[in-house]
Amino acid sequence: MTVEEPDAQVASEPTTSQPNPPAQPGWVAPAALALAVIAIAVAIGGALWASTRTPDAPAVTAQQPDGTAQQPDGTALQPDAAKARACAAFDMVRKAVSVQTNINLGPDAVAKVAVAANARLATLGGGQYLLSRLDPATPADLADAARLFANKLQDLAMHQLVGTPNTDAELATLLSDAQAASQNIATICK
Repeated sequence: MTVEEPDAQVASEPTTSQPNPPAQPGWVAPAALALAVIAIAVAIGGALWASTRTPDAPAVTAQQPDGTAQQPDGTALQPDAAKARACAAFDMVRKAVSVQTNINLGPDAVAKVAVAANARLATLGGGQYLLSRLDPATPADLADAARLFANKLQDLAMHQLVGTPNTDAELATLLSDAQAASQNIATICK
């Protein structure tokens, strides 16, 4: 039985020198994937927790002639404290959304997915967080503006979660409306 050997000559192809892409540390992709998984788990847990949580805002049992509300124990709700609480919550949400949407972990696809997941988490969770910090003593103009902003954030997050592209007209309108609501709250909270 004869075994044929391959030709000894190997055709050489011309080589072109291509620049190597910048090397990424080996831990970036796994870390970004882990962040994305954690963000998704936190979002699911937060949604489940929020649906079972009872609001910690005091219940209004009586309305006084001057329009102020009372707690069940008869003490007046404090509009200044409620405004400060809502404004602090707004500031926290605005910072969280800004930080999470502007992080740059590099060009790695998994890192980009992790950043997007955290941005969506901050947007969706931020809306819920702000709503949970409103109480009956929050001044009406601030409460209305905060509800509008929180609802716009949640709408944005849901559009992002289903993959609505940034070029979508409805998403652009939501972004514009959310920005206007944010500026309105910032003015009220000065």
